[in-house]
Amino acid sequence: MVRLGPLAAARRLLPAGPAGGWRSLSRSWPLRPPGPVGDRGLLSRQARAAAGSAGGGRAPPLKTPKGTRDHPPAHVALRDRLLAAVVACFKRHGAAAIDTPVLELQVPFARYLAMNKITNMKRYHVAKVYRRDNPATTRGRYREFYQCDFDIAGQFDPMIPDAECLKIVHEILSDLQLGDFLIKVNDRRILNGVFAVCGIPESKFITTCSTVDKLDKMPWEDVKSEMVGEKGLSPEAADRIGEYVQLHGGLDLIERLLQDAKLSQNKLAKEGLGDMKLLFEYLTLFGIAGEISFDLSLARGLDYYTGVIFEAVLLQQENEHVEEPVSVGSVAGGGRYDGLVGMFDPKGRKVPCVGVSIGIERIFSILEQRVEASGEKVRTTETQVLVATPQKHLLAARLKLISELWGAGIKAEMLYKKDPKLLKQLQYCEDTGIPLAAIVGEQELTDGVVKLRDVATREEVDIPREKLIDEIRRRLEP
Repeated sequence: MVRLGPLAAARRLLPAGPAGGWRSLSRSWPLRPPGPVGDRGLLSRQARAAAGSAGGGRAPPLKTPKGTRDHPPAHVALRDRLLAAVVACFKRHGAAAIDTPVLELQVPFARYLAMNKITNMKRYHVAKVYRRDNPATTRGRYREFYQCDFDIAGQFDPMIPDAECLKIVHEILSDLQLGDFLIKVNDRRILNGVFAVCGIPESKFITTCSTVDKLDKMPWEDVKSEMVGEKGLSPEAADRIGEYVQLHGGLDLIERLLQDAKLSQNKLAKEGLGDMKLLFEYLTLFGIAGEISFDLSLARGLDYYTGVIFEAVLLQQENEHVEEPVSVGSVAGGGRYDGLVGMFDPKGRKVPCVGVSIGIERIFSILEQRVEASGEKVRTTETQVLVATPQKHLLAARLKLISELWGAGIKAEMLYKKDPKLLKQLQYCEDTGIPLAAIVGEQELTDGVVKLRDVATREEVDIPREKLIDEIRRRLEP
């Protein structure tokens, strides 16, 4: 995705989250896609070449670049609604927005902190980003997609920022009403401690992590088979790992592991379990511990994580006989990465960080499918009033009234015909969801009023012209 020296090194160092990239880290497209103005010469040459190869006058088939797609107005309106809800949550928690170049040679946020010598920041970043690879669009992974990130950087008391990140995920998924969800949490120190007490050499920690992380998609026997057959672990070591990584629970499990004869002797595991206990105490105070699961199978197999890691999944109850709901996919993920900023600081100064990436594309796909299945009509504009006339030769009256509405900051439209039929104008309101129609006819002009129509109820009332703006605002109040 992003170049940090050799591409292989970049892939080893950079996060990968629920949407396929994490923290705007995949933002290093070799060349930014050409814009609509500055590339006309290039496009015309391409078009001429394609036309020539197609046999003179025949136009080439039209399509979007591989790994991209067009979004019609209804999709854009749905995405705007989704992004607005997420950004509102970020702002509610005091985050400031930043923007970094789409062409990046390093990890954007870590580079930004190191380059500007920032040691304390709470930020969010919403941007369209690009993958270097060729993703499978059939699985909803595109080359061009949105990322939505929230991070807290700075030296703070343990687990307070981490708990807030989990609270943010909980708030967003609750606000969007996506259905039941579960947020899984673990700690890389606990995982590394488990591997150590199970006799796994440190050189195989990362590769073992990546296999353990498949437990949400594969049964334990298949995971064990991969550990032994592909990763070179002994069956005995794999079985010892299995005793731990199949565990999940809450504070009770944490307390039990703190008393575990082996783990309690491992420094890293003991530190991680102590912080996990503190985290769950804060989550209980936030009132969200019921949707959080301490899950030792969660690995997020990348080596830049230094502490807590988490992932949110949507749940689907297939039928009433299923004892536990099943996961239908990750929609958020993140964790603590205390060493990343120091990699870019000339003096190696570390800035502790914890953050989360919301899987906007996955959530958008789910909402898109729901809207299509329900037949819900999504409003694609925010027009509040249609200015209409019932008779001919009243275009000037419409233009004058709509100008007054625009000047007052009211979102208004009119049909682009000199003498449209009133029925057609009102039908346009119903088709597009415009709530009000301001009708001005010959009689209204004589009386100095405007007939204000509620499109949903079809009730009409004459409003004095000087009071029209105030009446429209009153009716549009939430």
